[in-house]
Amino acid sequence: METQELHRGRLIDHIQLVVRDIEASRRFYTAVFEALQVPIGGSGDDHFWADELFVSTADSQAAQGELTGRHHLAFQARDRAMVEAFHRAALAHGGRDHGAPAERSYHPGYYAAFALDPDGNNIEAVYHGEAERSAPSVKIVF
Repeated sequence: METQELHRGRLIDHIQLVVRDIEASRRFYTAVFEALQVPIGGSGDDHFWADELFVSTADSQAAQGELTGRHHLAFQARDRAMVEAFHRAALAHGGRDHGAPAERSYHPGYYAAFALDPDGNNIEAVYHGEAERSAPSVKIVF
C-alpha cells in the first residue's frame, strides 16, 4: 500500500454532502477551494474530496442512496482578500449570492461572505481577524 499524507484542520474530521449534479458541484468547489488555496485531495466519477469535505452523488457507496439536503459549512480564510476571492469564485462557478463580503456582528473582526452552492447548501468563507495559529494544519501520514 502506498503511503498517503493528509492535512487536517482543527475540529471536524469530515463532512459529506450528497449532491444531485456531481459535475456542477465539482466546478463550484474546485473554484472555491482554489480561491481558498485548498487542494482537491481526490476524485472519482461519483465523488471528490478536499480536506474535511467529501462530496458525492446519491449513488455512491458512502451516500446509501440519500440526498442530504441543505447544510451550512464555513471555511476558514487567511484574510479579507481571500474571503472576497471565495465569493467571486463561488458566483462565477454556479453559486448564488447569500451574503456579500462584509464584517458581521458575530464578534469584532468577523469578516465573511456566503454563497449557495448548486444544491442550495449555504457555504461561507470567514476571516476571524488577526490571530496566530500554532501550525497551519495537522499532518497525518499512514
